[in-house]
Amino acid sequence: MSETTPQSDTPSPEETASKDAFFAQLAGVSDAMIAAHGRDFAMGAHLLAARYIAESDARTKAAVEGLTAPVKPVLE
Repeated sequence: MSETTPQSDTPSPEETASKDAFFAQLAGVSDAMIAAHGRDFAMGAHLLAARYIAESDARTKAAVEGLTAPVKPVLE
């Protein structure tokens, strides 16, 4: 569940339909990847995608800190 989605025991019908549509898209992409490059490729790509999602907050935070950090003077 995303950080902005309120937690509830029973999801709304709209949320359920939206999630079902995303799962259908994932299934289609997965089938295409398997057909083109095999199961190992498809599983590896999905694992990399999960890692990207898990690490995206850390990358975003580091990028923002890099942009907002005070600039160090260059000594000549």
